[in-house]
Amino acid sequence: MSRPYDLVVVGGGINGAGIARDAAGRGLRVMLVEKDDLASHTSSASTKLVHGGLRYLENYEFRLVAESLREREVLLHCAPHIIWPLRFVMPHEPSMRPKWMLRAGLLLYDHIGGRMSLPKSRAIDLNTAPHRGVLQDRFKSGFEYSDCWVEDSRLVVLSAMDAEARGATVATRTECVALQRSDDSWTATLRGAAGEKTVEAKAVINTAGPFVDRLARQALGQGTPSHLRLVKGSHIIVSRRFPGEHAYIFQQPDGRIVFAIPYERDFTLIGTTDLLFEGDLDAVRISDEEIAYLCEAASRYFTSSITREEIASTYSGVRPLYEDNAASNSTVTRDYVFELDSEGGAPILSVYGGKITTFRKLAEHALEKLGKVMEVPGAPWTAHAKLPGGEFEDGDFARFLWKSSEHYDWVPPEMLLRLGRAYGTRLAEILHDKHSLADLGSCLGGNLYEAELRYLVEHEYARTAEDVLWRRSKLGLHLPADAQARVAEWMAANVTASFDFA
Repeated sequence: MSRPYDLVVVGGGINGAGIARDAAGRGLRVMLVEKDDLASHTSSASTKLVHGGLRYLENYEFRLVAESLREREVLLHCAPHIIWPLRFVMPHEPSMRPKWMLRAGLLLYDHIGGRMSLPKSRAIDLNTAPHRGVLQDRFKSGFEYSDCWVEDSRLVVLSAMDAEARGATVATRTECVALQRSDDSWTATLRGAAGEKTVEAKAVINTAGPFVDRLARQALGQGTPSHLRLVKGSHIIVSRRFPGEHAYIFQQPDGRIVFAIPYERDFTLIGTTDLLFEGDLDAVRISDEEIAYLCEAASRYFTSSITREEIASTYSGVRPLYEDNAASNSTVTRDYVFELDSEGGAPILSVYGGKITTFRKLAEHALEKLGKVMEVPGAPWTAHAKLPGGEFEDGDFARFLWKSSEHYDWVPPEMLLRLGRAYGTRLAEILHDKHSLADLGSCLGGNLYEAELRYLVEHEYARTAEDVLWRRSKLGLHLPADAQARVAEWMAANVTASFDFA
């Protein structure tokens, strides 16, 4: 058996990666275990927003909105290559929320989080460019406000990388198949492609997302006192529907909202849905009903209807929401809740709910909670710490990209922009000592070269073509089938199954 850990964190989504990072930075010996790839479930199936949650104000979740807005500022500073400001346009639909209510909600949104760096909300005329001709003529006016875009799965990967850089062990494709408790420790049986191993830890943190109750039953013989409402959210990706870098937020007759967001240069992302989920958590797919709902939701606003035939791709995820007995799935709290069990022996902390925007604060609160029953050294430190790749001057991505273009003048601009957005300052790990595209090895398709794949395998835990094409990037939307097959062949030939921990 290996040397004991202080913590085994089970679940490699955003909450698990964030807790592992925070704990490792405080000097704890940490292992992060994920049965699939990092962010392979809920954390890669979001609407890709770091936001306060404007609609949560209607549910009186003022603390959550205020905390989320403050965290939006923190994350924008910590990872400016994968998080950037986005303006949202909300057309006024008189048959739904009255204009005064929208104005009041946005004024509160502008101020509830304290001093913000992003532009405040304002009223706009929809009869002018770039909205005229895009939205139906019946929409005359609306409002515009600020939030942020995030590359969600990359946020998870960067958090895990930072955890590892600070001493944590990150084990992907490694399932925790058994947990045995004693008075002062846990023995975790881990199964990967190379076989089984056991590790010992003083505590377990259960961040298994939609699988959280399953892991709790495995550890404790029963579910935790709290329980989940599993809610599926799905998105569709269609060809680009409107010019400009703004997004739209569309109110729906059922009281929900649907976003339409510029996506991957050539596309528009439309989502999301809120459906109770009771199926196989390893096989979550969009339904015909959800496709119809999203097409109809956007078609209520755009001048040209959206049909299922023009859908380029879809994705779905299950949100592990804390059951608060809300009347509808869209009003269930997105706040996080902890369940700590330490009476039967070594402690286990189970995490329910949460959202990408608040993952860093959730990690602080999780360690504070755990600190009540075991020693957790150090103090919160992540608020001012950059994530890997975000260490450029003043968080100014444009300046960073310009300097990079001067240094790597042989890299095509479109390729450099993609690499800069994905890797920030760490693009030097891929381009260092290279002087031409030929130095990057074979081209697999588009502007994807062997050197980037090698970096993703060696530094970012990528093991399959899906990891590369859909989570470390969204090249799956851009590369033809033959190029994707070449990526799969390269990964199969260059990745070996092994335990990467002692």
